[in-house]
Amino acid sequence: MGIEVGSILDGKVTGITKFGAFVSLPGNRSGLVHISEIAYSYVNDVHDLLTEGQEVKVKVIGIDANNRINLSIKQALPPPPRPERRPGSRPGGPSDHSRPEGDRRPPSRRTSAPSRGFVPEPAQPRGPASFEDQLKQFMASSDSKLSELHMNEKRGSRRGRK
Repeated sequence: MGIEVGSILDGKVTGITKFGAFVSLPGNRSGLVHISEIAYSYVNDVHDLLTEGQEVKVKVIGIDANNRINLSIKQALPPPPRPERRPGSRPGGPSDHSRPEGDRRPPSRRTSAPSRGFVPEPAQPRGPASFEDQLKQFMASSDSKLSELHMNEKRGSRRGRK
């Protein structure tokens, strides 16, 4: 059986380095699983997840010009389930885990200084709003902001004249 890119094989870990693990393959061949291809999560030390002599399932992800075989353990497994997003949350948004180190106050006691010139709008009741309601709300907010901007421009232009 030839080893081809994309094939999934059973192998045995024969050596572990700081950058990955060497795996023996069928046909007296061997390949390297880079540390980034061991697990879907961050791997600090290969020894945390693999031991020499361990049986592993690997996927061939590349064969270079020197016939070196690049392998992946994580691609041979189904990906882990994605965390469920809560309504109203956004990816990469603030969370309790993103506070500065040393800030041990509970979330309710942490405050951030408001930026100058920003006045938060009153909280809207949560719940499903129809598209029309959302559009009305946006238009009202937009009109208000435009008229405020227009008034500021008028005031500024009078000050420049004598």
